Amino acid sequence: MEGLQVIQSKIYEIKDYKVMLDFDLAEIYQVETRVLNQAVKRNITRFPEDFMFQLTKDELESMSSHFVMTLKAKRPKSALPFAFTEHGVVMLASVLRSEIAVQTSILITRAFVAIRKLVSTPPADRVTELQQEVKELKEYIEEAFTDYNDINEDTRIQLELINQTLAELQSKKASNDKPRPRIGFVK
Repeated sequence: MEGLQVIQSKIYEIKDYKVMLDFDLAEIYQVETRVLNQAVKRNITRFPEDFMFQLTKDELESMSSHFVMTLKAKRPKSALPFAFTEHGVVMLASVLRSEIAVQTSILITRAFVAIRKLVSTPPADRVTELQQEVKELKEYIEEAFTDYNDINEDTRIQLELINQTLAELQSKKASNDKPRPRIGFVK
């Protein structure tokens, strides 16, 4: 699974194609980039433009700066990389003819298929699931606030009763605190 993720991270979209670049493929196939490109040139009829094309300088420059730094480390300055579509990658396995090329080609094809599947059928189930969870959470929060307000109303009524009782007790105490006439003999 990890190998599949590594491969997926090396698939780019250029000219509306999902492609892999020659130096990434060479690294995955465990050959030098020049060896890979020589094998392609010897069998150029197997690679029509919808299987493989060479990047232009503009396309290369439009890619991220990190990618360009990686590219400079792996290629001579003057050479522009070749981009291989899914069909071109499959064709590469037949041109390179090694066991690693065959196994890697299978992984790469699976990576392309997984990406295509993800693009063609977005994870709607996950979105629907999240929408349902949000709906349930909203309902729970509304219920909790309703309960809180009910408790709050009950609490207010109880506090009013307590205040009323305290007021009555204070008025009784005030009436009890008045000096009472003395009972008994007056001197």
